[in-house]
Amino acid sequence: MRKLVFLFFLACSVSGVVAQEKTEQELKEEIAPKKAEIAKLQKEVNALQSQIDNLPGWKFGAFGTIGANFSWFNSWYSQGNPNVSSATIGATVNAFANKKDEKYFWRNAMNLNLGWVKFDDRDDPDDDDSFRNATDVFNISSLYGYKLSEKLAVSGLGEYRTTILDNFNDPGYLDLGVGMTWTPITNLTVVVHPIKYNFVFSDEDTIFESSLGAKIVADYTRQIGKIAFKSNLSAFQSYKSSNYSNFTWINSFNYKLFGKVGVGFEFGLRGNKQENLDYALGEYVDNGSTGTEPTFDNLDSQLQSYYLLGLTYAF
Repeated sequence: MRKLVFLFFLACSVSGVVAQEKTEQELKEEIAPKKAEIAKLQKEVNALQSQIDNLPGWKFGAFGTIGANFSWFNSWYSQGNPNVSSATIGATVNAFANKKDEKYFWRNAMNLNLGWVKFDDRDDPDDDDSFRNATDVFNISSLYGYKLSEKLAVSGLGEYRTTILDNFNDPGYLDLGVGMTWTPITNLTVVVHPIKYNFVFSDEDTIFESSLGAKIVADYTRQIGKIAFKSNLSAFQSYKSSNYSNFTWINSFNYKLFGKVGVGFEFGLRGNKQENLDYALGEYVDNGSTGTEPTFDNLDSQLQSYYLLGLTYAF
């Protein structure tokens, strides 16, 4: 009797395993159509979100990236400094406040990027073991436009750029001007202002100089599912001299992992001969004023750049 009961339960167990294997296979076969349904629903969600974005009224948003790297070596003789502690910390914030109306629009944006670096050689008691500023970027802009058509508007733009940790407003750049704004698609804004004055604030009056010129701004902001990205190019072309022209191009990417947390990457490029010359003259003085003194004519213009990779949080 006991053998019969044991064989009965064994048979049931085997049948259950077979049934479980069949059910698992059937579920796997159902994944493809489910994914197709999800893709279809995501398209519908994106279309609804696009309609929401085009509704009149204020829209606010912000996201930030935090990146950090810490290392500590003790008696690691394969490197030149065997006893070293180092760290890098960086943070960015991108925020906007935009208003859309039937006859006008008003777009405000801010970009902040701060970074600190530390390198402590514990074998050298005289080295600087504190955190030092590495990246310092602050940019705020405000664009107002009166619509002539759905895609074209007469506009005025104010933009201010400087650093805030070191040498605040030295230099600082304030651009004010008027012109036209073109919005060929929902996510792209192109600003062309042929009348723009670039105010430059600095203690080095012999290097930095304000001038009249033209301003071109291109901004593309888009969110597709879990991916959000923003690319902003701001360029000033001086009518007085190309030495007073400058541009800044900042690109930010964010991939949402869960909730409001994600992974972000930001990199920026800048070209500014006035800043290049100011730095070169500082190096020239620090080196005892030996060699040829840097000027606009003999200066090799350097492209400035930075990047930051880390966790992000959407506000």
